Amino acid sequence: MQLETLVEQFQKKNEKAFESLYHMYKDSMHGVIYNIVKDKAIAEEVMQDVFIKAWHSSDSYNSSKGRFFTWILNISRNAAIDKTRSKAFKNSGKNLDATFFVDIIESNENLNSKTDAIGIKKFVSKLKEKCIKVIELLYFKGYTQKEASETLEMPIGTIKTRNRNCINELRQMIVE
Repeated sequence: MQLETLVEQFQKKNEKAFESLYHMYKDSMHGVIYNIVKDKAIAEEVMQDVFIKAWHSSDSYNSSKGRFFTWILNISRNAAIDKTRSKAFKNSGKNLDATFFVDIIESNENLNSKTDAIGIKKFVSKLKEKCIKVIELLYFKGYTQKEASETLEMPIGTIKTRNRNCINELRQMIVE
């Protein structure tokens, strides 16, 4: 079944379309979420919530504004960031052992392989180094623009402009 037809059926609350889209995108979504929350069980939980949220708000998706994958990726990223900002998540991290932090340091340096399930890494790697840094922090590691600004020691306005320009550059690469 064509993706466009699947999405239309999904919007009409067709359960088979839901299953198909879930299986198509679950690995990519899990990878994006995991890169932010750094916990497999929590990433799985957030991913389930994302698909349920997408199901309930499917009428808000508009193909003229972007691809379905981008729409659900943004829901995933935002849900993962919301999870890390929740009180329960912050409290759960207070009694972690050192091995958890070693894993964060190792995995924070490279993108989770599941994040690249659609092959986006090859496009990102073709960008200028300044773009790669911004996109990696904002989209793959779940940093806010303010956190990226502090990490890269740049004004937040520069981060916003660079993000917009780099995403446009990435979009041009993918479309061509």
